[in-house]
Amino acid sequence: MVTSKNKNNPSSRIAENKRAFFNYFLEERHEAGIVLYGWEVKALRSGKAQLTDGYVVIREGELFLIGGQINPLKSASTHVQPEPDRTKKLLLHREEIRRLIGKVEQKGYTLVPLSLYWKNGLVKCEIALAKGKAEYDKRSTIKEREGKREVERAMKNRSR
Repeated sequence: MVTSKNKNNPSSRIAENKRAFFNYFLEERHEAGIVLYGWEVKALRSGKAQLTDGYVVIREGELFLIGGQINPLKSASTHVQPEPDRTKKLLLHREEIRRLIGKVEQKGYTLVPLSLYWKNGLVKCEIALAKGKAEYDKRSTIKEREGKREVERAMKNRSR
């Protein structure tokens, strides 16, 4: 039985970083909580988030999401100064953070946000340990994608 709180359900997905799948080889994925203000949660409910320029850094043994934007609603409170691109703290278990620190210190590895989604009424951020792709890897990805499209078109036209 699939519920509306499932992260694979499109209605529970808030924002997705499609560029990360193109620019990086994704090795490990982790689910992290995220510390948000009230106006940010309201903006996320209306889908005002963007992760394309976001990345994750490790400072003093804690993870932070930088560059992910949550645009405030027009009806945001008057006594709060909303900051769309503020640094947000990510919540993971200490052991997971230690393991990620060891991996990120290796050459070529970084942490990238993949998606924001709802899970049991809470906002979760899926992050991945990633290694950057070279230019020729990106070209091969484009070739594979175009090849799949052509095959699908041929199959579609043939079945008519």
